[in-house]
Amino acid sequence: MENTPGPRAGRREWSALAVLMLPLLLVSMDISILYFAIPYISQDLEPTATQQLWILDMYGFVLAGLLITMGALGDRIGRRALVLAGAAVFGAASVAAAYAHSAELLIAVRAFLGLGGAALMPSTLALIRNLFRDAKQRGKAVTVWTAVMTTGISLGPVVSGLLLEHFWWGSVFLINLPAMALLLVLVPFLVPEFKSPRRGRFDLLSAALSLAALLPVIYGIKEMAQHGYEPLPALGITSGLVLGFFFVRRQQQVAHPMIDLGLLSRRAFGGPVVANLLAMFATVGMAVFLTQYLQSVRGMSPFEAALWSLVPAAGVAVMAPTAAVLAQRVDRAYVMGGGFLVSACGFLWLTQVRTDTALWVTLAAASVYAGGLVAAMTLANELALGAAPPERAGSAAAVLESGQELGGALGMAILGSIGAAVYSRDMADAVPAGVPQADAVRETLGGATTVAARLPADTAKTVLSAARDAFTHGMGFAAVGAATVMAAAGLFSLVLLRGTGKAALSTTPHAEPGPADLTQAAHAGPHPPERARP
Repeated sequence: MENTPGPRAGRREWSALAVLMLPLLLVSMDISILYFAIPYISQDLEPTATQQLWILDMYGFVLAGLLITMGALGDRIGRRALVLAGAAVFGAASVAAAYAHSAELLIAVRAFLGLGGAALMPSTLALIRNLFRDAKQRGKAVTVWTAVMTTGISLGPVVSGLLLEHFWWGSVFLINLPAMALLLVLVPFLVPEFKSPRRGRFDLLSAALSLAALLPVIYGIKEMAQHGYEPLPALGITSGLVLGFFFVRRQQQVAHPMIDLGLLSRRAFGGPVVANLLAMFATVGMAVFLTQYLQSVRGMSPFEAALWSLVPAAGVAVMAPTAAVLAQRVDRAYVMGGGFLVSACGFLWLTQVRTDTALWVTLAAASVYAGGLVAAMTLANELALGAAPPERAGSAAAVLESGQELGGALGMAILGSIGAAVYSRDMADAVPAGVPQADAVRETLGGATTVAARLPADTAKTVLSAARDAFTHGMGFAAVGAATVMAAAGLFSLVLLRGTGKAALSTTPHAEPGPADLTQAAHAGPHPPERARP
């Protein structure tokens, strides 16, 4: 953020922000929109337990893996152009996903949805850095961005539940089409183009290395968390880390790196990246449990469960503005740390939930952890965006968002695997003798529900009771993991991020290129270096 106020944004800039929130909402919705659809997909496509996890995880993995590439690409070809290209890919992949006839095809199409999402997401945050040059206005815009992103994750199950009440599971993908069409029409008129005046050649090798480094690591973590040590996942993690090392080395050597390592090493930027990764780890990882608990344990219809899952937004509505006010009076590191610790308390409260616990207790615990998380994330996003120079806004936003997406994917994989391991352990000896497809009952609650529907009433009741108890027990263990991570995030914020807000103020240039400046620079050819950062 600047020491002195920059030019204030007008109606055009705020209208552009409203349009840019549309792809952000849809991309974040797609993280969670399958939560309620998974039981229907399982009945139709009959995926294995591993395929079911990949149907959920593939989108986030590819999205996180390509964000850095797309952020750097947007800086070079133009952030508006990348938004339009991403909208076209996202829309086409949505149609293919809706009519997928096998689990393998759906997994592949979810990867293409991740590609389209990766093209869309960095530009939304990067354009905020360019459109809003006044620090206070930019803070409000970042608050809107964070609210839309978290709302999308919460709204995904609601939209999914509403659609599944009336249509087949493919409708959760087709809902993207009207919004993407509207985006393609409005963006050229309302959103100005931005390109970095110092573009350089796009580094294909770095792009390949960034993706090749990430995916084996995620695969290895997911598999080892679920099955324990095995040679292939361990090899994946090792190879990914080795490729990551070469990626970092290349960023140090090339003239126009995809990641500004100097910016990433600064506490005012690198610190919020880590904080957001940890926040999304808990947010997305536990959202799966909450939605399945409401639907499969409490016996709610998809739409009823989706509506109840919106209740935690009350905690967000209280905590987010409170955190913004407190951050104006005290060091934001203390406010961020407090938000993480509040969320840890909410997760610990969730460990006390049982199958017969009153619904308000579960929702109250979720409200506490959601409010603390969003409060911390809003301040982290604002801090990181203010620390990034406008000409590197695309790649900086990509790093910030890849941390968020990676955290969400890791949370879904690791916390989900913890819950699955506890469920499998509890169900090992709980299935009555003679039950057909006993392995499916022991693998997932969805499998138990499907098998129970074909059993005699008394046997079905025994199987479902044991499965629901085991799932809730697994959810409690996952909540312990989330609380531990949130406590670590709070300590990290309190110890390492103190004073970073002031540091950002002192290191961000006073003058920034605006929309006309960057557009003109992009078309005028080579430029002399911009004024050095003080």
